[in-house]
Amino acid sequence: MAMDLDRAEIRRVLEGTNPWWTGRSEPVPPFKRLAFYKCHKLLLDRTRPRAIALTGPRRVGKSVILKQVASELLGSGVDPRSVLYASFEHSLLKLVPLSRVLEVYRESFHPFGKPAFLLLDEIHYSPQWDTEVKYLVDQHPEYRILATGSAITATHGERESGVGRWETVKIPTLSFFEYLRLRDIEVGVNTTELALSSVRRASDGDRTILCGKLRHLLPEFERYMLVGGFPETAKMPSIGDAQRLLHDDVVDRVLKRDMTSLFGVRSVPELERLFIYLCYHSGGIVKVQKCASELEINRQTVQNYLDLLEQANLLYRLLPDGRGGKLALKGSSKYYLVDAAIRNAVLIKGEEVLRDPTELGKIAETTVLRHAYAYHYSVPTRLAYWRDSATNLEIDIIVRLKGVTIPIEVKYRTNTLKDSLRPLHAFCGENLDVTRAYIVTRDENDFGPLEEKIANATIYRIPAHIMCLSLGSSEHDAK
Repeated sequence: MAMDLDRAEIRRVLEGTNPWWTGRSEPVPPFKRLAFYKCHKLLLDRTRPRAIALTGPRRVGKSVILKQVASELLGSGVDPRSVLYASFEHSLLKLVPLSRVLEVYRESFHPFGKPAFLLLDEIHYSPQWDTEVKYLVDQHPEYRILATGSAITATHGERESGVGRWETVKIPTLSFFEYLRLRDIEVGVNTTELALSSVRRASDGDRTILCGKLRHLLPEFERYMLVGGFPETAKMPSIGDAQRLLHDDVVDRVLKRDMTSLFGVRSVPELERLFIYLCYHSGGIVKVQKCASELEINRQTVQNYLDLLEQANLLYRLLPDGRGGKLALKGSSKYYLVDAAIRNAVLIKGEEVLRDPTELGKIAETTVLRHAYAYHYSVPTRLAYWRDSATNLEIDIIVRLKGVTIPIEVKYRTNTLKDSLRPLHAFCGENLDVTRAYIVTRDENDFGPLEEKIANATIYRIPAHIMCLSLGSSEHDAK
């Protein structure tokens, strides 16, 4: 009797979350993230692995993408009952394995053996989900699977069961370009004009015109750095409300729930102290031993927590730059929060950071790094930072891809050219393959190439809002 009741309850949940089975439609947001196009394409590509993992921070729109994929499939004429959406964050579905859900699906809605698209939301909450998905991939070729989870790749990525069976799509927070589109704010120029290649070739007059066209976006860029690249917070009128949502739902839920249930973290207070430490030192070099001593936490525990926070999509990590593997592993890593607004929310910093050059520099550097990461995600790229221990000169971001090396120095202050050129002189002098480098500035008039080269490199100054807009629009065009 209990089993029958369980099946009836599961049936009720599935009927409620799949209204298209009974001819009803469910409206979905028209705005589509880049990850939507990647997921939809992979789902239909029979030559690729049949299980796709969509992973990223909380609240970036993973569930919405599943609903949009379902809508796209239905619009193309797919049998409605062959599209299953199941959210394992639902209180009932958390209690039953995926196999039980599929039993009810096959018995009541879609017969065994018929092709189906399985859209599995927050799959990591399902008991033994990775083993069950492995079985489906190996034994049921009729299924195409798209699963989401804030840390799904962390829990399957190192396991043998996942090798060759998963294709991972990462979804970052909103780019500045996406943020503007979501808020229905006109950019004012086409994406061709925004491409970095176009910006580099532009004349002084063209750059002046471009700055004028984009001037209205400067207040939006600063607001973007405060509320972050999360679809829900982007549309909130109150910065305070946006930061409370980030603190309570993006940070607290990950630290206090996901990190314990998914990774078995035993001491949440230790993890919280480390995370607050990282918020204060975001973008700085983190020496694990020093951090452990200051927080009075075991060194290995600190390193383990750093790895877990990165896997849970809360941190970016930059290794020190080096051309060989051993060189790259020397020194200490730099850690950044995946979105500058998370730091603001945890440290309770509002619009006052816009008047503090040091604080503003930190969130601007984090914002530029987010765009560099997302822009280069689809091609084999190594992002690092460079520091000369003898002189303490440092460059924020080094991009190495396909034989190309691009240094990026973020100076979101005024009159910073001299400070920026010293590390670039040192780096470009040692790396003669560098043909271009960027100094990311705050002043919209601080824009254009320097007359003199450094070694073989042309140095381009570019305002941060234009740099991020350019990377974000190019990233979106790549779909």
